[in-house]
Amino acid sequence: MTNPALPAEALILNRVQETEDIFTLQLQLTAPAQQWRLGIQPGQFNMLYRFGVGEIPISFKAISADEQGQPVLEHTIRAVGRVSRALAALPPGERIGLRGPFGQGWPLEQAEGQDLCVITGGLGCAPAVSIIEHAFANRTRYGHIHIIQGVKHSADLLWRSRYEFWAQQPDTTVMMAADVAAPGWPWYSGRVTELIKRLPLRPEQTLVCCCGPEPMMQASAEQLIRQQVPAEAIWLSMERNMQCASGHCGHCQFGADFICRDGPVMPYPRLRDRLGLEGI
Repeated sequence: MTNPALPAEALILNRVQETEDIFTLQLQLTAPAQQWRLGIQPGQFNMLYRFGVGEIPISFKAISADEQGQPVLEHTIRAVGRVSRALAALPPGERIGLRGPFGQGWPLEQAEGQDLCVITGGLGCAPAVSIIEHAFANRTRYGHIHIIQGVKHSADLLWRSRYEFWAQQPDTTVMMAADVAAPGWPWYSGRVTELIKRLPLRPEQTLVCCCGPEPMMQASAEQLIRQQVPAEAIWLSMERNMQCASGHCGHCQFGADFICRDGPVMPYPRLRDRLGLEGI
């Protein structure tokens, strides 16, 4: 039965400690009848459940493969709350619950034939990595790929080797920025919005995917519009307190929308007048 609201069991194959408080779980669905969940799209999310503790929404990062070539779901998590810390304590071999996939993902079909610009900030790179990996796995469908990543401190950068790999690919631009840079940081020191001004964009044929703190996303979107990128070609991945994943509990309401159901990926014009408003 293909009902994303019903839980499935997932085996933790591996756990990768990315930074002091960020880790990646590599999960394998244990029941063959649940493999349809692997159809999760870049930008969507799953609810991960620690038995006896609770569940939290975690963006899909990638689908990789184990040594036998079987598909593996990857989710990157920051250990900041009760459930995420409980998940962080689990070793490989333990089992967790999984519901999903949920939400609206990145506009993959609309992006085909376009240049793709992916702008991320902080841990916002986790949901954005899914569309970057998708684009490189289907490289002929997209034009130039711009990848812009900003972090508060250079030590916060995740997956540095992946960014270095992407930077070596043809028809690809990778730019990195750190608000505070340690000695030896080879990229830009400053705000990510300053890098956007340097992008060699073709505005009329560019689709933008942006994920990160809301002030950063809003500033990035407005800068792109000043550079003649159409507002309707800019898409943001939003975050709120999502608890039910189906728009029933109301915790993630954002104006007229529920982020878990109507998002998390949404076009900028739909959000423009609400971003930055207190209490929304």
